Amino acid sequence: MERSMWFLDQKDMPTQWYNIQADLPEPLPPVLHPATGKPVTSQDLAPLFPMELIKQEVSTERWIDIPQEVQDVYRTWRPTVLYRARRLEKALDTPAKIFYKYEGTSQAGSHKPNTAVAQAYYNKKEGIKRITTETGAGQWGSALAMGCAFFGIECKVYMVRVSYDQKPYRRILMETWGAKCVPSPSPDTKVGRDMLAKWPDCPGSLGLAISEAVEDAVNRDDTHYSLGSVLNHVLLHQTIIGEETRKQMEMADAYPDIIVGCIGGGSNFAGQFLPWIRDKISGKKKDLRIICVEPESCPTVTKGLYAYDYGDVAGFTPLLKMYTLGHNFIPPPIHAGGLRYHGMAPIICHLHRLGFVEAQAVHQTAIFDAGIMFARTEGIISGPEPCHDLKVAIDEALKCKESGEAKTILIAHSGHGHFDLAAYDAYLSGKLVDLAYPEEEVRKAMVELPKVATE
Repeated sequence: MERSMWFLDQKDMPTQWYNIQADLPEPLPPVLHPATGKPVTSQDLAPLFPMELIKQEVSTERWIDIPQEVQDVYRTWRPTVLYRARRLEKALDTPAKIFYKYEGTSQAGSHKPNTAVAQAYYNKKEGIKRITTETGAGQWGSALAMGCAFFGIECKVYMVRVSYDQKPYRRILMETWGAKCVPSPSPDTKVGRDMLAKWPDCPGSLGLAISEAVEDAVNRDDTHYSLGSVLNHVLLHQTIIGEETRKQMEMADAYPDIIVGCIGGGSNFAGQFLPWIRDKISGKKKDLRIICVEPESCPTVTKGLYAYDYGDVAGFTPLLKMYTLGHNFIPPPIHAGGLRYHGMAPIICHLHRLGFVEAQAVHQTAIFDAGIMFARTEGIISGPEPCHDLKVAIDEALKCKESGEAKTILIAHSGHGHFDLAAYDAYLSGKLVDLAYPEEEVRKAMVELPKVATE
């Protein structure tokens, strides 16, 4: 029987992260200071991040060494396995070859520890005692809680209210690892109190939770802030996924024609496709398709404006050039909480603008259709976020059935859905509904975009 999974020996785990900034055909637009509108300096960012992460944020070195202490923690779950989805292929009766790199075997159940462990390590090296952060569905908050536990750092997590209510086991996971988790908006910050006074039943958003975490961090000398997606150094840490996958696909004697992944802030999918996109940029694989998938009710890349915007509601963060629905936009309460963000990683936006990646938006009932099919063929109950990948990958495989083309499809599978069973219950009981794109709310948020002199 042909192999259906490919393992890497731990001695073959990559020891360097890949930095796409070395190979971009055009440099990224500068990050701007929210008060002055001028490019930020290292000292501007020092109250929030350790200097090593700030250096990585702006580095143009192609390869950055993974510290030995981080490698040691990585090896408690890495390398992860590459699978061939043979049962799914058979169910679809497609000539396509479908592979998926599964990140759900980390202790936190997702890809997020790849950067959480690194960020906790660099903060520990700089003497930081406490880290604050936000989390949407809870994958990032639990991963950082775990990373902080490994390095003996206190952790405070502001969890988006709707996900806090939908996914109580994620909170318990964080607390088990020693973190304190509160729903956002919370009474713990001025930003949270102001929102609660204006909207007591606010479902929250990642942008709002970021504001709370940043406010908390800047008001304490022993505290730094940590972000789980969007920023360059976060995407950098995730490239261990794609670097492993390149080795495993070579073992499988395969090369992807299509790579599919979900995007909320962009870290998981970028971690997979950035090590491959250098082949497209160089011309080695010009026809490689990279498909970013986002929710129809929060379609940042497919319907957003490419402009400078804050990463948070309160305007504490630097201004990033990205596709945005407006920092004041509160997305509808879909179950894929990790994809409810108004903006997108500048690297992904830049590559989309240059024509190297494409984007699609899908509804949540359709993605759960795909998640159920994947569970009943491959056995994995996926998080609502990677169900977006599965939906589009299945669509592409069915196109291969129609055309007779045996394309190779690679799925960036970010993690399991064991704490998302309430969403599956809603789907199975017929209670899950599609939430419309709130065009009027986005229009209002767009009016409040910051005015930037360079635009």
